[in-house]
Amino acid sequence: MTHVIGVDLGGTKTAAGVVSESGEVLMSGTIPTLNRTGGEAILDATAALVSGLVERAADAGLTASGVGVGSAGVIDAAAGTVVSATDAILGWTGTKLVAGLSARVGLPVRAVNDVHAHALGEAWLGAAAGTDSSLMVAFGTGVGGSFVLNASPLLGHRFVGGHVGHFASPYAVVDGNPLPCVCGGFGHVEAVASGPAIHAAYLRFGGPASEAADTRGVFAIAQDNHDAGACSGSGAGTGAVVAARAAVGLGAKAAGQALGGLINILDPEVVVVSGGLADAGELWWKPMETALRQELLAPLASVPVVRATLGNTAAVVGAAKLVLK
Repeated sequence: MTHVIGVDLGGTKTAAGVVSESGEVLMSGTIPTLNRTGGEAILDATAALVSGLVERAADAGLTASGVGVGSAGVIDAAAGTVVSATDAILGWTGTKLVAGLSARVGLPVRAVNDVHAHALGEAWLGAAAGTDSSLMVAFGTGVGGSFVLNASPLLGHRFVGGHVGHFASPYAVVDGNPLPCVCGGFGHVEAVASGPAIHAAYLRFGGPASEAADTRGVFAIAQDNHDAGACSGSGAGTGAVVAARAAVGLGAKAAGQALGGLINILDPEVVVVSGGLADAGELWWKPMETALRQELLAPLASVPVVRATLGNTAAVVGAAKLVLK
């Protein structure tokens, strides 16, 4: 039986696993991503993680035949290089990811962007298993997505496909001015529908920072008071509760409206929603799906919209699938 190593290389941590040809993760490991030390140091650490798993597999009588990587950044899947990356990983842009890792571990390597790997995992064994086409969008620290068609993610001519957080949203405007986006643009979906954007909206709506230091805090205030009095549950004041509910509602509606537009364009068999916000409960999911379905063209009214099911293993499994096929 064939076994490969799947790697999920993110901005804060790198996870990897020994994956069977059926998609079972047999053993795994995680290390912090050395995101301030440059590309070569990251490759060294990743190679050590992979080599350790190869040795563990060998001790169990298994041979790893290749490595698949889902990496943060825009990844040129043909050349195996990092085309661009945010400051979340300093010195990552320009790194020869495939060649550098392959030389270090002595195995063939393939790589794509981590969201594409995530979507490929869900399409193979997760919420979109058994479908010919699926759209997966993740809402968390950022907003990213991937359209998988016939078991292959569409990467785009310049490998930028899937940056679904970076088109205009009518919700990403305050007092007539478009909100700045982390990409350097203005008025994009990510500027209003990401986790940090929801916390920023909470502060704009007058929510005190002392009661919600981050997005998790905003959801705690909104959720704890969802079915009770304004000053119950988390103990937050009325102003914080109102601001938290408004911020969550705004982010959810923006997410749904954007997803609905993408569905109208792509007509996927199924839509998979992933990320920390998708896991935050009905307080976000219901207004998101309501806004999504209000946006749909009539023939698309019944398109299935489901939560991702593979959790943290999705990108590892999807990355492994790159070399298993």
